[in-house]
Amino acid sequence: MAFKIATSPHIINKLHTSTVMQRVLMCAFPGIIAQCVFFGWGTLIQLAIAVVVAIAAEALVMKLRGRSIKTALSDYSAVVTAFLLAVAIPPLAPWWLIVIGTLFAILMVKHVYGGLGNNVFNPAMAAYVLLLISFPVQMTSWVAPAPIAAHIPDILSSLQAIFLQTDISAYRLGFDGISMATPLDALKTDLSMGLTVTESMSKSIFANGAGVGWFWVNAMYLAGGLMLLKLKVIRWHLPVAFLASLTLFSAMGFVMGPDTHGTPWYHLFSGATMLAAFFIITDPVTAASSPRGRIIFGVLIGLLVYLIRSFGGYPDAVAFAVLLANLCAPFIDYYVRPRAYGHRSGH
Repeated sequence: MAFKIATSPHIINKLHTSTVMQRVLMCAFPGIIAQCVFFGWGTLIQLAIAVVVAIAAEALVMKLRGRSIKTALSDYSAVVTAFLLAVAIPPLAPWWLIVIGTLFAILMVKHVYGGLGNNVFNPAMAAYVLLLISFPVQMTSWVAPAPIAAHIPDILSSLQAIFLQTDISAYRLGFDGISMATPLDALKTDLSMGLTVTESMSKSIFANGAGVGWFWVNAMYLAGGLMLLKLKVIRWHLPVAFLASLTLFSAMGFVMGPDTHGTPWYHLFSGATMLAAFFIITDPVTAASSPRGRIIFGVLIGLLVYLIRSFGGYPDAVAFAVLLANLCAPFIDYYVRPRAYGHRSGH
């Protein structure tokens, strides 16, 4: 039997990397459908643009490096990166935004470090942070969720907004004429204006305590994540540690300051929480590798997400938390690496 040496991701089961990536995309369908239902066709359009650009960039790099283009594209890692970035940005963001982000993710974050298995940071999250810092207006222009929207963009309106950059202000208005923001941004803004959590959550966007539309998007990504666990594509350590950590710290904050801190329910089902728990932090390349290390890694991200959401300048902290944890992954693995078989303390 030949002993094969290869870079990560190191999958213990017998699934090929391409099979793993395909199953990740399959399990993401419920979440993607929910986003389209509540926020319109823009998500699918952004996804299509991102996939085309990611495949083209991956093929170009492979050609320049003299590697097999077919082999690189058949692992679907570029498509997964495109998916994660496309569902994270506003659905009616201009086309050049997703193009810049996807090119940065594939060319700079992934291949500058040597390609799949060698990148230090999660490519999609690094690209998201680049876009958020560089283009904050476009990256925070979310449309109002369908149940409370004054105007719902159809496919033609979505295409015009994305490619012709037509005015989307009408699609950001709720039925009461108030400009909509994400639940995380709405609460943070209200708290900065002196409102309490109770007063803020009396708004229509918080009808279910987490955010109209956003709750169901998170619920569908949770369903897809549970499917990933059942198929043994991912292990339980990272999502459970992350969600438990976020629940614990948000509960502590709410108990100590109910007027200034959101409930655990709000933190779990707003923003990109469930997408992060099952589809982002479980990246086998940039996460910690040992079972204990994965638990520490997940707890760290949960803590960082809560701290940045509660005290930082950005509403949703997933991307920043993931990148900071990526930096810590080698350090975590070094100190929790399993001892060699037969090792006894003191020898």
